[in-house]
Amino acid sequence: MAYRSTERVKARLTASRERIVAAAIGILADDGYAGCSVAAVAARAGVATGSVYRHFPAKADLVAEVFRSASQREIDAVTRAAAAESTAAARVRAVIETFAGRALRSPRLAYALLAEPVDPAVEAQRLVFRRAHAALLAGYIADGWPTVSCRRRIPS
Repeated sequence: MAYRSTERVKARLTASRERIVAAAIGILADDGYAGCSVAAVAARAGVATGSVYRHFPAKADLVAEVFRSASQREIDAVTRAAAAESTAAARVRAVIETFAGRALRSPRLAYALLAEPVDPAVEAQRLVFRRAHAALLAGYIADGWPTVSCRRRIPS
């Protein structure tokens, strides 16, 4: 008889994948990409190494997913901070303060997400992250630009 995936099995596999990604993000925050071995991730997630490879055929796939997930958390955090503000200037300030505050609280993770040399797949994702963050900030600045008088603030 052929194996059929049930909703329960799918839920268990999804939970396992999420534990693996969360474990890898934790290692990334503590030790950067160098410490993010498949064995270390498996141990921290409480799964066998083979289970990691079941979800991610290669370490590069795992690292790219970890980067996507961690980067999206950062984008979501600054988006929530900006959404809580009523003026364009306050939204820009909220984005910058949230971004900087999170980076200062977890400098190792910030370095890993922003600058640590790593696999080319992550470099491609890093560019996506940078563009998304820049577009977010540029949008808030553009929203407020018509209401801001810069002549008083810019020396001649």
